[in-house]
Amino acid sequence: MTLLVIAYLGGALTIVSPCILPILPFVFARAGQPFLRGTLPMLIGMAATFALVATLAAVGGSWAINANEYGRLAALFLLVIFGISLISPRVASFITQPLVDFGNRLLNASGRTGAAPTAAGALVLGVATGLLWAPCAGPILGLVLTGAALQGANLQTTLLLLAYAAGAATSLAVALCVGGKVLAGMKKSLGVSERIRQGLGGAVLAGVAVIALGLDTGLLSQLSYASTASLEQAVLDRLNVRPSDGLAPEVASNDKTIGLADATRPFHSDLPIEGRAPSLDGAVAWLNSPPLTSEQLRGKVVLVDFWTYSCINCIRTTPYVRAWAEKYRDRGLVVIGVHAPEFAFEKKIENVKRAVGDFKIGYPVAIDNDYRIWRAFDNSYWPAHYLIDARGHIRYHHFGEGKYGQTEQAIQDLLHEAGGDTAASALVTPDAKGAEAAPDLKHLGSGETYIGYRQATSFASSKSMRADAPRDYSVRQPGLNQWGLSGNWTVGAEEAVLNQAGGGIAYRFSARDLHLVLGPGADGKPVRFQVLLDGRMPGADHGSDIDADGNGTVTSTRLYQLVRQSSTVETHEFEIRFLDPGVRAYAFTFG
Repeated sequence: MTLLVIAYLGGALTIVSPCILPILPFVFARAGQPFLRGTLPMLIGMAATFALVATLAAVGGSWAINANEYGRLAALFLLVIFGISLISPRVASFITQPLVDFGNRLLNASGRTGAAPTAAGALVLGVATGLLWAPCAGPILGLVLTGAALQGANLQTTLLLLAYAAGAATSLAVALCVGGKVLAGMKKSLGVSERIRQGLGGAVLAGVAVIALGLDTGLLSQLSYASTASLEQAVLDRLNVRPSDGLAPEVASNDKTIGLADATRPFHSDLPIEGRAPSLDGAVAWLNSPPLTSEQLRGKVVLVDFWTYSCINCIRTTPYVRAWAEKYRDRGLVVIGVHAPEFAFEKKIENVKRAVGDFKIGYPVAIDNDYRIWRAFDNSYWPAHYLIDARGHIRYHHFGEGKYGQTEQAIQDLLHEAGGDTAASALVTPDAKGAEAAPDLKHLGSGETYIGYRQATSFASSKSMRADAPRDYSVRQPGLNQWGLSGNWTVGAEEAVLNQAGGGIAYRFSARDLHLVLGPGADGKPVRFQVLLDGRMPGADHGSDIDADGNGTVTSTRLYQLVRQSSTVETHEFEIRFLDPGVRAYAFTFG
């Protein structure tokens, strides 16, 4: 029930996001019509269609993306007719004869005197709007879609997406009621009903043009980045509750500090009991250790770190987890990394072994390819840290990067409670380099961008993305936070594969660091590449995986740091050109 409330609130928050702008003309074109026959059916159609399409997109294959592409084309055509009908019924009749009579009845959009609004027409417009709506993927929608991808299609996924869409529909209904009253007042006072109707028709056609040109995911992406993320994260933090073995559910405070123990009685931490820690059974393999059980860990303080090796947020957290494991190992702390893959290549144990070696991880790592431990903890994030006390209770959790001092203080607190060494010590300050270094949040203006069609956004190549089939692409000067392919590629659900040497990827970004998850082809042969910034060699702005001339080689499937701006952080056009075929490109991340 809590997740449904969170999803609903997340949808309601979209009204303050620029991502809602492209569909506002279609909604406000219904202003002034009866709510039950004109507005409510449209909002219901929009919410239901979005929930269905988003469910299929999250768990479906290429047929889902192709079906939705055809649906978008049909919706665009339908709304063009709708907009033209609003501007000029005579022109609409001339262009669409003999369908105009049916269109007038179905769409209730011709504006003829005496034309009665129909629920069926509003519902059809709602379906069309739902096919076109691409809301900003903030933390709440990201949580829902991640759950869908990990757990597959199920009723819960569809209900959560429906709740998200219902929240958006509710806020749109409120906006429409307020806007409708304003329009009605203008009609009465100014007598400009015809001009208002024509203006709405022009707005509808402009909205269609924005969506058809891809500006809804391109131009608006720079306005929408993190636009509601802080609000959504606040909702998640406020409503996130966990089972607690019959105790009142509590959320670990992020403001706890360690107090002085009363010398007359054993120290007891103020950290709340969030529930009994679930079993670690379910891992398909263990690295650096034989399988560990809850019984073996009793009496120890345990830090469970959910991670996946190509995740930049996990990579930047690793130096701290590694330092804690080394510093507190002899004081009773056991660190367990639970590797839960995001991409298919991260399910290959050999790839994880290589990453564990590269990151110099010496603590036990459970390979959770089936997400059994992930689901047992009811986890939804990479990275995620859970602290378990000596009696087997979860006492603290933190999601994402940051608050390292707070987490370490919680470790010290629980070790103290367990009777360990209580000597005060300074907090760790790892010397992180390369991709492990902390991000420059002050200048971070670009967000994670997936290349596979399942989650791809802001695609700016001249041809639309074709799923699971070779296609020639080209791209010229993408807008900020837009990207595109050049050359012959086959775009799959998770990655794009280069079929011929000479292809590339371009991205206009605003951040200190640019990373790209890449892998060699099926034959495992290395792939050479060169990086350019604004058409020039990167020089001092090269990342840790290339040289000053921009040269590098893809030797394994992992995250590659390709850009680190050495002085003033500026917006640049990044281009990577591959000299050999077969490379697999998965996702951009920034820091």
